[in-house]
Amino acid sequence: MQLQSIDLRVPDVEATARFFADVWGLTRVAGNRLRGSDALPYLVGLEQGSPAILAITFCGGDKEREVKGAEGEIYRFVRERSVSTLTADRDRPIRLSHIVLNSADVDAAERFATSQLGLRVSDRTRHMTFMRCNRVHHCIAYARAGYTSLNHVAFEMADVDGVMRGIGRLRDAGYPCVWGPGRHGPGNNVFGYFVGPHGGLVEYTSEVSEAGNDYRVGSPEDWKWPPGRIDHWGVSAKDTARTDTAERAFTWPAPSPE
Repeated sequence: MQLQSIDLRVPDVEATARFFADVWGLTRVAGNRLRGSDALPYLVGLEQGSPAILAITFCGGDKEREVKGAEGEIYRFVRERSVSTLTADRDRPIRLSHIVLNSADVDAAERFATSQLGLRVSDRTRHMTFMRCNRVHHCIAYARAGYTSLNHVAFEMADVDGVMRGIGRLRDAGYPCVWGPGRHGPGNNVFGYFVGPHGGLVEYTSEVSEAGNDYRVGSPEDWKWPPGRIDHWGVSAKDTARTDTAERAFTWPAPSPE
């Protein structure tokens, strides 16, 4: 099983699609969907309307189903459908790496993800719980925010050079890096974060570590930074005013009245 895609409702579908295609490096396919270079049919689906996160989709399971979480999340599971891969390009995302959700109750979200989604815990920090669906360190993480929303969506690049080139390309296009470059603790991945024109937070990443069956689940005591440091390299700067706003922009739609 692997993370396949995310569906979002955005105020301006065409402007958002142009950003993801012309600046971010995805390829437009049928409808308002965009894909990476891997064999997955799409990574991002867009719908017109007020900002909302509509669904997170996994593929590769033995049956199709839709599961609703306690905080309104919609998780879809579909059979894997492959398409032809595109020519490898270090300037274009390959696939989704992970999605981080802000949660009002991370402990409950973790219990739900393990019992209902079949995910496994990789690490717990003071702020987040990291979950995996295969050997990749995390596909979903839940952040202790006190509210429910989309924190960010991460796209896997070919290597560190792809991330760094992306940071430069986005800056040239008028989208400065709001956090990064740096290397995270849990997952050990290189990162660069940006706020897209749709108002959401997106990340270029690479070199996410793997976690096998013998992986020891880390605790908050294992993931403490020295004063003044927020990643392994210690050189990243974070524009918290912009990231905090972006992390609140997309919430799950309110349930329809019966």
